[in-house]
Amino acid sequence: MSGPREIIDPHQHFWDLGRNYHPWLCDAEPIPFRYGNYAPLRRNYLPEDYRRDATGFRIVGTVHCEAEWTPDDPLGETRWLESIAAEHGLPTACIAQAWLDRADAEEVLARQAASRLVRGIRHKPRSAPSPDRAGRGAPGSMDDPTWRRGYALLARHGLSFDLQTPWWHLDAAADLARDFPETQIVINHAGLPSDRSAEGLAGWRHGLEQVATCPNVAVKISGLGRPGLPWTVAANGPVIRDAIAIFGAERCMFASNFPVDSLCGSFREIVEGFGRAVADRPASEQAALFRDNARRIYRL
Repeated sequence: MSGPREIIDPHQHFWDLGRNYHPWLCDAEPIPFRYGNYAPLRRNYLPEDYRRDATGFRIVGTVHCEAEWTPDDPLGETRWLESIAAEHGLPTACIAQAWLDRADAEEVLARQAASRLVRGIRHKPRSAPSPDRAGRGAPGSMDDPTWRRGYALLARHGLSFDLQTPWWHLDAAADLARDFPETQIVINHAGLPSDRSAEGLAGWRHGLEQVATCPNVAVKISGLGRPGLPWTVAANGPVIRDAIAIFGAERCMFASNFPVDSLCGSFREIVEGFGRAVADRPASEQAALFRDNARRIYRL
């Protein structure tokens, strides 16, 4: 068996659909999803399921990323995760939900920060569906003054920010990082390089290069699946290597995105595929990509 000796997985999800309400998983009408049909995810996914998927690997910690819990109760997911962690030992930490442009943002952030599990916040800013429709200044975007007022509160509470946005908005992310240099940003899913055409990948690389100039930005390399296609090193190895070349090995992290990425590959296929993509790098860098960077960036 090949693969890393130890893994801290900085992006995974749990849910109990019989107990908790996640609209995208519980509502009868499916939402548009970048992997296509996500019906297999409409089942409970708990620590025992994760450990079963990760059999054969030494998982020494995980960071749970908010899983689109009902926005009516952003603190509910954190309370539930505290009980799950106390019973099962996972997750080690979490990225919690908060809505930065809501009137209750200050109260919610203070209460989230009081949890021993919470390291940061994710609120997906408004984005355009394609690069040709991208613009700046839309309500709910990273340029929105109301959204930014909420974002400014993160530093007060020592919280980082997980940013999920397509690469054509990374120019706005670079401005955000420069304007709030004390706040750590972690780009989710490698900036979503879903368009693998030469033009699409060139645009994605340019977006990463813009935001990588900011030292307070890191990137999680995950979410590399494509609808109806298996996870392969041939398809994803160049993306992995380009992201590391742009950010440097000290600011990149492997992440599983399980169970979502189970739609395109097994845990073993994804971990070992990532390992093969970085096999030519020094052992110290491989350990950083799989464990040490997550430990440092998420303060574990």
